[in-house]
Amino acid sequence: MELDQIAEEIILSKGATPAFKGYRGFPATLCISINEEVVHGIPNQRRLKEGDIVSLDVGANLNGYFGDGAITLPVGEVDQTAQRLLEVTERALYIGIEEARVGNRLFDISYAIQTWVESHGFSVVRDFVGHGIGMALHEDPQIPNFGVPHQGPRLERGMVFALEPMVNEGTYEVKILSDGWTVVTTDGKRSAHFEHTIAITDGVPEILSEL
Repeated sequence: MELDQIAEEIILSKGATPAFKGYRGFPATLCISINEEVVHGIPNQRRLKEGDIVSLDVGANLNGYFGDGAITLPVGEVDQTAQRLLEVTERALYIGIEEARVGNRLFDISYAIQTWVESHGFSVVRDFVGHGIGMALHEDPQIPNFGVPHQGPRLERGMVFALEPMVNEGTYEVKILSDGWTVVTTDGKRSAHFEHTIAITDGVPEILSEL
């Protein structure tokens, strides 16, 4: 909850508004998902501890335009598998971004992410995907992190996407908890999540959410 309050203060101080707070009834500024939680975790009084991995997902609306980004961070020292999960997931995001070029097909992004992740023994979540973004938080098209290459619409200059690999240590299967929001892995193993908002240009994709 302390992290959530900090994020909200920063967003408001810049003249923006939190994109998630109130969205379909979501009660907070950040989605905070810990260990086996995949996405959409609700901030609470839980204390973070050494060895946790924590996904922070944040969105903002500035002057009618939305941005969306996520990162998964280690708390103190984490075990070797957790560290590898973070590294593989973050790299998967950038591999997807590299495919976001004029003339490619949408699922070229999906296939590149899936191939990389599965080659390292992890799995990509099927039930939640990336998306277009702009004057609404979620716009078409949906952008899965799995798929067959050379399929889907052609990518064009000016398209803006939120790419967000969600990668599980074990099975890709997930479920939603009784709070109606928090998504967890069905096997209780850990999950990582990285996301950037990107714009497709005539050359290299532009990352709009880079710090």
